[in-house]
Amino acid sequence: MDVRTMAEWQLVGVPDLASLGQRLVLVSWQDLDGTPNARFAEDLEQVGVRKDAPVYFICRSGVRSLSAAQVARQAGYQTVYNVADGFEGPLDIHGHRGSTAGWKASALPWRQN
Repeated sequence: MDVRTMAEWQLVGVPDLASLGQRLVLVSWQDLDGTPNARFAEDLEQVGVRKDAPVYFICRSGVRSLSAAQVARQAGYQTVYNVADGFEGPLDIHGHRGSTAGWKASALPWRQN
């Protein structure tokens, strides 16, 4: 479950779960301006996320996905996980993301449109 914004999905890329036989679900936790998605839990149900299935939440650095996982848990999702370093991880010494930790830095599969 990638909870970043549409702009992040399009410009930065998304995890590629094809080799795992899983589908990536995209539901934004907040808008570009930081406005929370008040319908987040409803959106999870609408896209078919089952409450009895394990759900892994990811964002850029692990902060938004942690909040999203907590809300999902409160909404009845039984097994939720936060990808702590997110897709791009923290800033490196040069102020860039994606090189020290996270999905991309760990050389996990991803794709960009």
